[in-house]
Amino acid sequence: MSTILQISDPHFGTEVPEVAQALVHLGQQLRPDLVVLSGDITQRARTAQFAAARAFMERFDAPRLVLPGNHDIPLFNLWGRLVRPYAGYRAAFGDELEPVFVSPALMVLGVNTTRAHRHKNGEVSAAQVARVAERLAQATAAQLRVVVVHQPIEVVRERDVHDRLRGHAAAQAAWAAAGADVVMGGHIHLPYVVPLPGLARPMWAVQAGTAVSSRVRPDAPNSVNLLRWDAAERACAVEQWDFSAADQVFVQARVTRFAPARD
Repeated sequence: MSTILQISDPHFGTEVPEVAQALVHLGQQLRPDLVVLSGDITQRARTAQFAAARAFMERFDAPRLVLPGNHDIPLFNLWGRLVRPYAGYRAAFGDELEPVFVSPALMVLGVNTTRAHRHKNGEVSAAQVARVAERLAQATAAQLRVVVVHQPIEVVRERDVHDRLRGHAAAQAAWAAAGADVVMGGHIHLPYVVPLPGLARPMWAVQAGTAVSSRVRPDAPNSVNLLRWDAAERACAVEQWDFSAADQVFVQARVTRFAPARD
């Protein structure tokens, strides 16, 4: 069994300390093989916020795959936004904007969907789609193939359509055909797991809520996902863990199970 803990949209600068501490405890309990942070690391891309996020992530005793989100590019510093948009991210998490994690059971590919000229919306280019598809085609049958983006590759509510990733249709088609099983995302602070219809082979969108920020939706508390992959049984489960204010811990709220296709 291999596991991925997906954290998204912590928005450091708006973090709730007791929620952050509870998430560290959950990580110690679950002991994932990989921790994914799918963007919006900070609220305003400030040095202190990146430093707090890095210190937080270092508390997890597991490899980490971290992607920038639109909030991780300066908003009010226009010179920094256009000339050095990822300076803060790079200082905290390194120069790689599209990190990759590969193990015998997992292939996890990060895709930077932020754009300095956009305030909020994300985009995936034709070159990114092709590059990810080429790498996916090299996976083994034992590997769960996961692509990580920031903005959602699919939405489930009409009100969120404007936040859907630009280029999502081409990415869905190419990545599914190349063997992707899961596309993880965040951005809209709404957790869900949905199959993506009309593709060459089955693929699922796995969305995470905001992990530790006070910027929660009225109908969605702080939450994270734990993905479990059983290569021997070819079975996958996504557990949604929500923060319980009453108990001050994360509790398992929902489990979605599916069987990735293998040719």
